[in-house]
Amino acid sequence: MRPGDALPPLRIPITRTLIVAGAIASRDYQDVHHDAELAKEKGSPDIFMNILTTNGLVGRYVTDHVGPRARLRKVAIRLGAPNYPGDTMTLTGTVTAVDGDTATVRIVGANGLGNHVTGTVTVTGVAS
Repeated sequence: MRPGDALPPLRIPITRTLIVAGAIASRDYQDVHHDAELAKEKGSPDIFMNILTTNGLVGRYVTDHVGPRARLRKVAIRLGAPNYPGDTMTLTGTVTAVDGDTATVRIVGANGLGNHVTGTVTVTGVAS
């Protein structure tokens, strides 16, 4: 792994099940993540993914690429366009720095509305 290396894209279908399961798993019971009618009453066209689910998907994307020795050290993300059911988020990453067995990866997760998530992940356990 070297600076400038690109991780292969990961396409994630955004389903109602993924959104609701992620919210429940992270104990985020806000209605906008599981109740379409209440989400619409609050101005959203549908339920949408919470940040904790996005955070987990970003971490998985990087650790799956690095391998079984990977350990997340820092995940710094910012949300943009919501992930709604029926869309697909494509995660892409570029290695921006490597120091020994530690790498920093710039992440973008885009859907049909634009960038859902941007940020950086620092991971150790990178093979030299």
